[in-house]
Amino acid sequence: MNGNTGISKGKKIYRIGELSPLEKAVAYILLIAFACLFAFPLIWMISTSLKTLGDIHQIPQTWIPWQPQWGNFTQVFRDAPFNVYIWNTCWYTLVTVFITVFVSSLVAFAFARLRARGKTGLFALVLSTMMIPHEVVMIPQYLIFNKLNWLDSYFPLIVPAIAGSAFLIFLLRQFYMGISRELDEAVKIDGGGYFVLYFRIILPLSIPAMITAAILEFMYRWKDLMGPLIYLNTRSNYPLSLGLANFTAAYGQTPWHLLMAASLLAVIPPLVLFFLLQKYFIRGIVISGSKG
Repeated sequence: MNGNTGISKGKKIYRIGELSPLEKAVAYILLIAFACLFAFPLIWMISTSLKTLGDIHQIPQTWIPWQPQWGNFTQVFRDAPFNVYIWNTCWYTLVTVFITVFVSSLVAFAFARLRARGKTGLFALVLSTMMIPHEVVMIPQYLIFNKLNWLDSYFPLIVPAIAGSAFLIFLLRQFYMGISRELDEAVKIDGGGYFVLYFRIILPLSIPAMITAAILEFMYRWKDLMGPLIYLNTRSNYPLSLGLANFTAAYGQTPWHLLMAASLLAVIPPLVLFFLLQKYFIRGIVISGSKG
């Protein structure tokens, strides 16, 4: 770095505060344009959820309905047991997120801090599982869970979480490798072992990385459709993803206004979670990606 110019490795890095007024205007226009582009589906969803079915097919389209149909949100709960879907999704997501992140952090700690012969090869083997398509193991897993009489339950969705996630293991390992090894020696001098090192030193220091891993796993579990579609048959066991997929079954046509209202209800929790924890998420991604 060189002063305010931000020179790194011979290249000049420009910051917003260092640009000319014209360059700032162009930068902000581009940022706003891209933000609107990515926000367009959400805006369309909100607009459609407040319309009647007739307003949706009206030409030209109106973005702001003259009479917002707030009753669409209550109609969703009358037409389908969405309170049951929400409850199933919440407890299933929280349980799997806790198990997956905790197990992945333990495995990542072992790969990052323990000395063992063949550790690098085992880590490469773990990463190689990310290249196996889910379709390859889908049928064998189904046959195994069928033999165990676990179909139409959440066991096939929760039990595999005990093995952790290869991606989260990689992410957390990168973070743990950036923590000074002098802390390991200090714990050994005080008579502590690896569990003391993990629970009292590493775990408190890795809160941003753990939150990042939890958010990523939460997003995956919250919107997962394939797993529940394969293993769950009873409507009372449906999560939100499967409930939304079967929402139009009771209608002769797709009720877009009700479907968008239900989809908006399903989208709100992940959005709120991300906005509340986005600083930890960004910090965890940056730190994990720049160390190790």
